[in-house]
Amino acid sequence: MLMSVVVNGQLVLYPQPCEPTLPWWSFTKTVLAATALTLVRDGQLSLDDPLAGNDYTLRQLLRHEAGLADYAELADYHTAVANHELPWSAQEMLERLQADRLRYKPGAGWHYSNVGYLMVARLIEHTSNLTLAEAVRTRVLLPLGLDDVRFATDRADLQHACTGASNYDPGWVYHGLLIGPLSQAALLLDRLLADTLLPADLLVAMQETRTLGGPIAGRPWSAPGYALGLMRGPVADGQVLTGHTGCGPGSVVAVYRGCAGDVSASCAVFAQGAGEGAVEACVVEHIHRYLHG
Repeated sequence: MLMSVVVNGQLVLYPQPCEPTLPWWSFTKTVLAATALTLVRDGQLSLDDPLAGNDYTLRQLLRHEAGLADYAELADYHTAVANHELPWSAQEMLERLQADRLRYKPGAGWHYSNVGYLMVARLIEHTSNLTLAEAVRTRVLLPLGLDDVRFATDRADLQHACTGASNYDPGWVYHGLLIGPLSQAALLLDRLLADTLLPADLLVAMQETRTLGGPIAGRPWSAPGYALGLMRGPVADGQVLTGHTGCGPGSVVAVYRGCAGDVSASCAVFAQGAGEGAVEACVVEHIHRYLHG
């Protein structure tokens, strides 16, 4: 496993001397949510007005409450990825999924949806009049002092990364796949939740959580929940952690932050060939160690 830890804003542990570039998998959703919320901050988007031509809101998209399906439900999707086929176009994927048909009334249910974050990515581009990469770079990465993070655009971007799946085409991640050093993932989360990128009311809104049930076998959560681009909930010791776990072919990444009194700790862990629970448990252990000694 590779690990990076930030305590009270300072990087105290990270892979040295030369950090590899890693896929951030679904931690990308946290960055997209932060980008969308900067547009809310600037008065260009609303969290709770229905989006043009749709019955759902930005808040519902970011919290997976919009009623949209997920392309991970398609058996053909998994077969095509496993066979190293060229990615379908976004339009073909949406047609195969019948994505225009909502699975439930927005706000009335919860269903993890990568399609929802494709819609978030498109909304960011349309509203900012920038490419997604440029919007994320100028609105989140640069303001948070991160300069070595980018979107993967083809297989070559992942060939030298420690993915465990060098033939994977990032085009299969329809909302985009960020890649970068693990330390920058830990710093991004820490600075996002502690910095001045978002005003206090939006930071509170970003962390308002829908609890999704009780403990999950093999994972450390006692009451897992989802906020706006953030997985959030208490773990066994009662500590509430905020961040995101992501997985893709061959690897898992988990990036979380916890606080105790005046001490904060953010931990990012990346592992090949491990399950989500094992990687999350490592994060929990190290956050507890830095918060409680």
